[in-house]
Amino acid sequence: MKKLALTLSVVATLSSPAMAQGDAEAGKAKAAVCSACHGVDGNSLIEMYPKVAGQHAAYLAKQLHDFKTAMTTGGQKGRMDPIMGGMAMPLSDQDILDISAFYAKQQPTNVATAVASDLGEKLYKGGDISRGITACIACHGPSGKGMEAAGFPMLAGQHAAYTSAQLTKFHDAKRGNDMNGMMRDIAKKLNQNDIQALSQYIATLK
Repeated sequence: MKKLALTLSVVATLSSPAMAQGDAEAGKAKAAVCSACHGVDGNSLIEMYPKVAGQHAAYLAKQLHDFKTAMTTGGQKGRMDPIMGGMAMPLSDQDILDISAFYAKQQPTNVATAVASDLGEKLYKGGDISRGITACIACHGPSGKGMEAAGFPMLAGQHAAYTSAQLTKFHDAKRGNDMNGMMRDIAKKLNQNDIQALSQYIATLK
């Protein structure tokens, strides 16, 4: 009930017409410095760096704010990442909105090397009741597009190496900016074989 109430609260907040909007055109220029890792259009060619093209603007903005928060709290809050923290610190609230709007409008490309996994598909679509693992489809949708209003990110076509790294961080509680600990609750029940299989399957989603 607590998680449902929080989710509804987030939906109401993100759906508010008063929420500030970003300028994608302005964001294009501001995102130029990001292209070294994330690609000119947000389709990173380096597997350790996430593809951000087509990602929900609200989710991108939250992550950038969380990177800044971690830098100012010594990692006690937010999302700690030395590289992204340093990149996010100089950004104003409007910069974050603009950059997020720019990437949200970009068209994501497919991962050419992605190989589907039967175990990954099973876990993604149905979870594992015997281990208390919730199906990923419940929040991220059948095609991995997520739900922007609820704050659930798009996963489709993400590099397997990046997804694996993030699931491992949630599993080890080294990343803690997930809503109400939802991802940590799920990931801690996954083993490394599960994580690899899920990451491979998610990379094939379109």
